[in-house]
Amino acid sequence: MKVGFWDAPEGAEQPVSVFPIGEESLNASKGSLTAAGALAKLATLDSVELAERCPNAVALLSKIAQAIAGQKADAPTQLFRLANLNELESKLIADVLGEGEVGGVVALPDGSLAQIQESVLAGIWRVRLETDAASEYLELGAIPEIVKRAAADLTSADFEIGPVPEGAMNVLPVLAEIRERALAWRPGMRSQIINFTLLPMSPVDMSFLQDTIRNGPIQLVSRGYGTCRVLSTGIRNVWSVQFFNAMDTIILDTLEVGGVPTVALAADEDFEDSAERLQEIIEAYFK
Repeated sequence: MKVGFWDAPEGAEQPVSVFPIGEESLNASKGSLTAAGALAKLATLDSVELAERCPNAVALLSKIAQAIAGQKADAPTQLFRLANLNELESKLIADVLGEGEVGGVVALPDGSLAQIQESVLAGIWRVRLETDAASEYLELGAIPEIVKRAAADLTSADFEIGPVPEGAMNVLPVLAEIRERALAWRPGMRSQIINFTLLPMSPVDMSFLQDTIRNGPIQLVSRGYGTCRVLSTGIRNVWSVQFFNAMDTIILDTLEVGGVPTVALAADEDFEDSAERLQEIIEAYFK
């Protein structure tokens, strides 16, 4: 079997273990709540009673619907705090938003983790800081800002290429190419992809490659059509992007030089669709 950029040792877990944010935050096996599931739960509740008992939640959803209608992928993100919600309102927000395709964790400088989870309404993210239960908020944007900050501040701009080990084949020119592209990349430039699925790289090559550019602070999983795992490396602007089949076997193994890979980002059309769907939910269940 061809060795991927990141392969777990035999019997170990895969590199990314992403737990959903919510009541089952420590049990990912329960799965995420789909849009249909969220609406089904809302349909069992009385809308008048909900609006009366959850005024802050209804007001928050209305603000989010208005804000996301004007959101753009390249615009600054917008934050909405959840601290003023009571228990019922918090559950209502969780039911409406559910859990979407993209989730992940970000390692912070103090050693703690930030959890992020996209809702079923693409472009609306839930962010929780591990060190402070009150530091939980919603964020509208292509990706939470904490991901971009970690990618910029907790990685190295350059790296040294040490002596190549015996048995290496093509790792030296690959590393030179990665270094050149990473140093040259600027926001707005097109990302460049190195495809290891097609490139003749030996296990020695891949091991030396990983040891040189190291793992970074960000781990994301997208479960749209199949599973895609996105890991930042220790080098700024360099990401491991791996696609897996249903048997959890790597079918496409790449390094991507650029900003946060597009597979994890919400696009302009996502914001438009989410604004329309959220407004429909508000009209149907809270008016």
